[in-house]
Amino acid sequence: MSKDGKRIAAHGRMARLAHVWATIMQAVALGGSLLMCGGFALVVCAQVADAASAPIPYTGEAAELTSSSATLKGTVYPGNEQTSYYFQYGPTSAYGAQTPTVPAGAGTQTIHLASAVTGLSAYTTYHYRLVAINARGTADGQDRTFTTKKIPLTFTLAATPSRVLPESPFSVDGTLSGTASTNRAVVLQANPFPYLAGFKPVGNPELTNAAGSFSFNVPGLSSNTQLRVATLETPSVNSRAIVELVAVKVDLHVRSTGRRGYVRLYGTIAPAELGALVDFQLLRPGRRPVTVSSTVIIRRTTMLSRFSRIVHIRRAGLYRALVIVASGAQVSNHSRSVLIG
Repeated sequence: MSKDGKRIAAHGRMARLAHVWATIMQAVALGGSLLMCGGFALVVCAQVADAASAPIPYTGEAAELTSSSATLKGTVYPGNEQTSYYFQYGPTSAYGAQTPTVPAGAGTQTIHLASAVTGLSAYTTYHYRLVAINARGTADGQDRTFTTKKIPLTFTLAATPSRVLPESPFSVDGTLSGTASTNRAVVLQANPFPYLAGFKPVGNPELTNAAGSFSFNVPGLSSNTQLRVATLETPSVNSRAIVELVAVKVDLHVRSTGRRGYVRLYGTIAPAELGALVDFQLLRPGRRPVTVSSTVIIRRTTMLSRFSRIVHIRRAGLYRALVIVASGAQVSNHSRSVLIG
């Protein structure tokens, strides 16, 4: 049996003994005879078999604690009188709130009670006690306390924009919610493609503001990168990972070949993407672009790849180069459009 259970059982025994003694004394007062025998008191010719008395409440332990609710427990000895009860609770021993009044019945048996309270503040200590009432009087149980649980820390996170060119700046913004989420140090962490190195800090930690919000300015990335934000304590709380996409930068140029209806389309791709497919597309207002020619990147330097293709132009208009990337380190992108007439 738990310590609280033993206290409740002992309280019940004491309450019953107190009730028996009060009954004996009342019976004697009403004309009964008191006979002492071997240390025990017997009532002879008692006119009242079981007199009523004020209730005797006992405040038990709080259970089923969450960040906003609890179940308050206790016991009451009704004193052979119709008895009701309620719990008082609040941030101090002055309480300030109470549960609805509930009937506990009558009789001479200890009654186990429970009342749920909601709308509590997270990670806060509350005082509470059981109060019992019947026609013989009102009695207060002892003051006890419980502390509600913390609200777990959680992140929301987004990058703006979520797709950038190599080494282009962007921001990572978010909010930390939960208990003690304000003025808390958080750090941005990165795990670049192929996502095998693990998350490492990027830049300096930031403090969340009064609303739990934070913002990191990132000067740029060279490849697709997983990003997350973490608290600094151990164990840390991590946000979900988001992926910042880095699109290849495509430059397109056009040059005459001296042959009617044919031009040379050439340009560069950075970072270098060996084996990438380049589609030369005619743009059509309100319709999907149409591919008029293609080539595959077969030359590269340390920093970039070059492409060049003589294309037969059958229709004047705006053209662009779409580079389709398969490496996973960057994502596909297209060039600005050029006018060929």
